[in-house]
Amino acid sequence: MLHESPIIQLGGFNIDLSVIIMLIVTCTIVFGLAFAATRNLSVDNPSKLQNFMEWVVEFVQGLITSTMDLKKGKPFLSLGMTLIMFIFVGNMLGLPFGIVTEFDNVQSAQVFGHEIIPVKEALEQAQASHPGEAAHVGISWWKSPTADAGVSIGLALMIFVLVHFLGIFRNTKAYFKHYVQPFPFFLPINLIEQFSKLLTHGMRLFGNIFAGEVLISVLLKMTALGVGGMVASVLGLVVWQGFSIFVGSIQAFVFTILTFVYISQSIDTHEEEH
Repeated sequence: MLHESPIIQLGGFNIDLSVIIMLIVTCTIVFGLAFAATRNLSVDNPSKLQNFMEWVVEFVQGLITSTMDLKKGKPFLSLGMTLIMFIFVGNMLGLPFGIVTEFDNVQSAQVFGHEIIPVKEALEQAQASHPGEAAHVGISWWKSPTADAGVSIGLALMIFVLVHFLGIFRNTKAYFKHYVQPFPFFLPINLIEQFSKLLTHGMRLFGNIFAGEVLISVLLKMTALGVGGMVASVLGLVVWQGFSIFVGSIQAFVFTILTFVYISQSIDTHEEEH
C-alpha cells in the first residue's frame, strides 16, 4: 500500500505539506550550492565547486547553442541553470530515503491544529469496512517535489507563460499569424498543439519521477515477505536507484532543452518575419 500525503485544509485550499517542505529543501540545496561555488571565485586556483558550476554554465550554454543563436539565448542562461539544477536536485531527493509517520487515530493526526485529511478519510473508511479493528495510516513527508503533478505542471506553466509572453510582446504579428498557418481552418489544431505542449512538458517529468518512486515503495514492501523478499528488495533497490539517477538526470535535461526549443521557436519566427 502506498503512503498518503500530509494534506491539510488552509484558507479553503488543500495544502500538501510534503510538497511545501520538499520545495523549501530543494531551493535551499540549490541556493547553497550556487552560493558556495561562487563565494570565493578564483582564476588561478578555482575550487571543485567552482569548477562544477563552470561546467554547468558551459553545459547550459551548449543546450542554448543547440537550439538558437547564443546572442539571442544568452538572456535565458540563468533560467536554464536554475531549471536544470532545481529539477535535478528535486528528482534526486526521493531516492536515498523516506520519512514516514503512522497514525491510528484522528486526534493525533493534526498539524498546526489542522486535521490531516487523508488520515481522517482512510481511518473512517477502515472503520466502516472492518468495525472494531485497529487501523494504521502511513503519511509520507519526504519525496521528490517533481513527483507531484502540481509542481511539474507548475514549472511547465511558468515556461508556457514565458514563451507566449515573448511571442506576444516581441513577435506580435508573427505570433498571432502562426495560429492560422498554413490555412485558417488549422486554427483549432494549432491551439490544441499549444496546450498539448504544456501538458506533455509537465506530465513527462511528473510521470517518470512518480513512477520511479512508486516502484521504490513496492520494492521496500517486499521486505515483509521474509528473507527471500528482503534479498530481492535490496538487489532491486540497488539496480532501480542507479537507473533512477539516470532517469532523473535525463528528465532534467529534457525539460530544460524543451524550454529552449519553445523559446527558440518564438524568437526564430520573429527573425524570419523580418
